[in-house]
Amino acid sequence: MQKISGGVAAPKGFTAGGIHCGVRGSSTKKDLAMIYSETPCTAAAVYTQNKVYGAPITVTRANIADGRAQAVICNSGNANTCNADGVEKAEKMCELAGTALGLSASDIIVASTGVIGQVLPIEPIEKGVTMLAPLLSANGGTDAAEAIMTTDRNKKEIALSLELGGKEVKIGAIAKGSSMIHPNMGTMLCFVTTDCAITHQMLEEALRDVTARTFNRVVVDGDSSSNDMCVALANAMAGNPLIEWKDEDYETFVGALETVCTHMARAIAADGTGSTKLITCQVRSARSEEGAERLAKSVVSSDLVKASMFSCDPHWGRVMIAMGCSKAPFRPEHVDIYFRSAAGEVLACIRGEAAPLDMDKAKEILSQPEVMIDVDLHEGDQQAVCWGCDLTADYIKINGFYRS
Repeated sequence: MQKISGGVAAPKGFTAGGIHCGVRGSSTKKDLAMIYSETPCTAAAVYTQNKVYGAPITVTRANIADGRAQAVICNSGNANTCNADGVEKAEKMCELAGTALGLSASDIIVASTGVIGQVLPIEPIEKGVTMLAPLLSANGGTDAAEAIMTTDRNKKEIALSLELGGKEVKIGAIAKGSSMIHPNMGTMLCFVTTDCAITHQMLEEALRDVTARTFNRVVVDGDSSSNDMCVALANAMAGNPLIEWKDEDYETFVGALETVCTHMARAIAADGTGSTKLITCQVRSARSEEGAERLAKSVVSSDLVKASMFSCDPHWGRVMIAMGCSKAPFRPEHVDIYFRSAAGEVLACIRGEAAPLDMDKAKEILSQPEVMIDVDLHEGDQQAVCWGCDLTADYIKINGFYRS
């Protein structure tokens, strides 16, 4: 397995692109993306569990109910959520993309991201689709990645190559997300493409399995968005033997998919609105993976822990209290807490009590762009890792003026 270039357009038969069409009004930022496969694809998706969800989710669910799709259209700048004409506009986007690509509207996955509760202007998209379709190319993955960004500071894309059944198989992806991120599916947009030959059932199981261990373990601010989905498209053009059972090839594919989604989950956490560092919380030696996950999520969700990480304060007591709020069973008197980064490590808590601590060394460790909070429960052999970011004044500034 190795990283390759090309992002979402790296797998055989896929092209992509992104342009500015004017959904954002006076902004010149790219705001319309498309992904296309030369041949029909097996399709699977997971969605936000927020009870308030956008019209694009309603339409996409209907379009891929048969487990098939061939293209994606996505706009940024407007979520098309809580609008009386939302479904009509989402269906219109599918019709426009279908016409431009020579496909049925029901073969299109539609997504939107941006401000909630504002009517989506369809005219810029109508013009933009006509402009964008001829520009789709195997080099267009980065443009597509940029076009789906909202408050993201960095584009998020990756591609991998691996061997399955003697054939080269590629997996590519783009994603967006920096706020309204909380474990409740994945709460962001992620589009995964692959030329692997795999059945709908196996692709769906793989996506759900991997999502649970990656996107479901990301926290930025505790808010779940209304529009978010993770979609996987597989067009079988690699020519590998069809994966229809949970055999060795399936496990290899799942491993590669997890690598892709872990990369994206970490990128989303690191790009949290206003953040200065990625926080990784590992809870190990737990009685169960579920319990470890609940504890780790509670730590990366804690505003007090996040604020301590921003100020480079090794306040292990806040970590312990956050764990206690999780309602997951553990014995505080057995807990060790380490802070780790590229600058080294310190033991801050031993068996539930303060350990001798070099504050200067601790601050140096916590000043790095990625910090790990490592919790050893001394109770079992299970573990889980969750990701988050620090909390800064810029988070309030950026989200406070988001609509303006």
